[in-house]
Amino acid sequence: MSYMNSHEIDYRILGEEMQCVEIELDPNESAVAEPGAFMMMDDGIQMQTIFGDGSQQQTGLLGKLFSAGKRLLTGENLFMTAYTNVGHGKRRVSFASPYPGKIIPMDLARLGGKMICQKDSFLAAAKGVSVGIEFQRKLGTGLFGGEGFIMQKLEGDGLAFVHAGGHVVQRELGHGELLKIDTGCIVAFTPSCDYDIQFVGGVKNTFFGGEGLFFATLRGPGTVWIQSLPIARLASRVLQYGIGPRKEEGSILGGLGNMLDGDRW
Repeated sequence: MSYMNSHEIDYRILGEEMQCVEIELDPNESAVAEPGAFMMMDDGIQMQTIFGDGSQQQTGLLGKLFSAGKRLLTGENLFMTAYTNVGHGKRRVSFASPYPGKIIPMDLARLGGKMICQKDSFLAAAKGVSVGIEFQRKLGTGLFGGEGFIMQKLEGDGLAFVHAGGHVVQRELGHGELLKIDTGCIVAFTPSCDYDIQFVGGVKNTFFGGEGLFFATLRGPGTVWIQSLPIARLASRVLQYGIGPRKEEGSILGGLGNMLDGDRW
């Protein structure tokens, strides 16, 4: 199926660890974004809440309802926001990262027209890019995949922007090359990669390893983007620090030091 409907947008990414993407729109060009991603925009840009992603793949009420149902399965919003330049000159709109990390621009026209991404990673795109879901149909992935079972699917020929936590590593996998990854650390990969879930194995690894019972496997050829700090890991550590006993890192006073510096025991 061909998707040659995306608007051609220009962009620049600003910042280091807390990044934002500034998209430049010509007259009548539009960008779409997830709710909550908006940062700022020039006068002359019109915001409109739309049902689905606004791509031509979702024409008709039935198509929109089907797409909305799939988005509900992944916990996504039913609606997105379209930003259209209704003025006469160029206008800019910016979208911000939801947490520390990197924004990855993906030119779908150069990547074969389709990308598979971790759910919740999509930030914004040129209007015309289809944002759907991708089910991993293998038995092992379905039963044990956790974060990697239901993923986002980006299709089209335009620019899309996804967000990753921490540092991002891009790996090119050769034919038959296998890479084992923590399921939460996958940001995106090309559809040519074969994705599955593998049991870690070993009694000590299972009960004392602290890395989970399963990891993802990606076999080339293809390209994969990997994040060093998944949001689930970051949230878990923050929660653990907030409600659990505090670990003393280098303090010879221990709990007394916490009391003296105003922190809890």
